[in-house]
Amino acid sequence: MRELGECQVAVIGAGIVGLAVARSLAQRTRARIGVVEAEAAVAAHQSGHNSGVMHSGLYYAPGSLKAHNCTAGRQALERYCEDNAIPWRRCGKVVVATEPAQLPVLEELERRGRANGLVGIRRLAANEIAEFEPAARGVAGLWVGETGVVDYRTVAAAYARDVASFGGTVWLGSRLLGVRQRGRTTVLDTERGEVACEAVVNCAGLQSDRVARMCGHHPRVRIVPFRGEYYELAPAAAELVHGLIYPVPDPRFPFLGVHFTRRIAGEVEAGPNAVLAFKREGYRWTAVSVRDLASTLFFPGFWVLAGRYWKTGCGEVVRSWSKAAFARALQRLVPAVRQEDLRRGGAGVRAQALDASGRLLDDFCIVGGERQIHVLNAPSPAATASLAIGETVATMAIEAFSLPLRGRA
Repeated sequence: MRELGECQVAVIGAGIVGLAVARSLAQRTRARIGVVEAEAAVAAHQSGHNSGVMHSGLYYAPGSLKAHNCTAGRQALERYCEDNAIPWRRCGKVVVATEPAQLPVLEELERRGRANGLVGIRRLAANEIAEFEPAARGVAGLWVGETGVVDYRTVAAAYARDVASFGGTVWLGSRLLGVRQRGRTTVLDTERGEVACEAVVNCAGLQSDRVARMCGHHPRVRIVPFRGEYYELAPAAAELVHGLIYPVPDPRFPFLGVHFTRRIAGEVEAGPNAVLAFKREGYRWTAVSVRDLASTLFFPGFWVLAGRYWKTGCGEVVRSWSKAAFARALQRLVPAVRQEDLRRGGAGVRAQALDASGRLLDDFCIVGGERQIHVLNAPSPAATASLAIGETVATMAIEAFSLPLRGRA
């Protein structure tokens, strides 16, 4: 196999997290940094198929990696967008409790938000929700002002330019085929040729568990792909939504429920649901990979999860197939939305780590090995937190790989 290139640290995956890691390493060290990406463009999957929300840090357990990195990462991302003329908007969000049984969860969200340092959180009575979202209805709400929107593809492209400006290289169209050792050198065999490196940082998202196994690491989790499908509101109905309207999430799952998002370009999106994808990059029901499906079905933890929550899963499937059912879920938040207001939109696939006990990992999972670091679970709010995650992983790499820092002999 011909040589594609060489570097000291190879980051696998040019999603927003991989690029943020590479950017931090290239900026802070004198090491040669390379990024190996399977697709022809950066941010081709999770990073480019999401609702574009800059999360505040409301939902995450205080002290968790998500809580720390989301809050710090959002603040860093806001500054980065300002410094690089990337359009973004702080629009705020209303979380709406639609029934009294949700009030304890709403109270817990408020507690977490305050513990995570959010400013301006306000508890709303039923008649106060309309101050922020006149069309929304509920028994109570929570106003979270430190929430915004941005186009993460634009952000990722800026990170990639930064990597290049600091002397790094991004190899696109270079799907990883295998990993082998040549003495103390790690060789990444890709579709375009081999990349020789001294250390590896795995940020492969939907393929992260497989890449870890290629590297000789045996993660205790399996990536299970969940597809989230969106509708777009017709222009007249879009006027019903000013910013972001979210439900109170089910605390059993790391998903936030179908919600309304006025995106950075002005259109209003509704969704996503969460259904099992039959392919790790499967954006439609017809996208099926026998290998990917077998990976899910032959993992014991999947059947534990399915047995525990099959009713919830069936409801998500119904909403996927039935626009009327999807509309009913949205009408709990905004009763004036009608089925005919919904236009089929895009979809994204979330890489969700599942352990053998059937537990969906609710926090980021970053593990180290010999000359390796593996980011094994980085779903939402990883895009918001990307700069902070990049700094965290880069610091781990600098220490573990003894990388030379800039400005030092």
